[in-house]
Amino acid sequence: MDRKEFLAQLGLTSAAIFAGACLGGCSKDDNGGGGSVPPAPTGVDFTLNLNDAANAALGTAGGFIYRSSIIVARTQANTYIAVSQACTHQGTSVVFEGANNRFFCSAHGSTFSTTGAVTTGPAGAPLTRYNTALSGTNLRVFS
Repeated sequence: MDRKEFLAQLGLTSAAIFAGACLGGCSKDDNGGGGSVPPAPTGVDFTLNLNDAANAALGTAGGFIYRSSIIVARTQANTYIAVSQACTHQGTSVVFEGANNRFFCSAHGSTFSTTGAVTTGPAGAPLTRYNTALSGTNLRVFS
């Protein structure tokens, strides 16, 4: 094998390896996307004092905060809801759109109901929903 043949073989081999890596990176996984999605928190049990400045956003309908990989929101009906923060498509943090009463992922447009159910893809799995209980000014979020 001369130098020209060797370089041609090397180029073809490199191209094949590169193509395989690219195609493997584009494959879909169980969450309907190609990105890494952190698992939803388990064993959740924390309490938020609604008088604390850090939780002030929950004082108004449509407000939301993030705590421990969970998004906690106050609906227009003045109830509290909590779901996993990471979109199940590629792991981007969702936001709560109070006016639309839904969770929204800005990365690819997935939307979720207040129960965490997918209403518009590309996300293929729901957000994990957590229980909430209000006692005075303390909001408990738990599994």
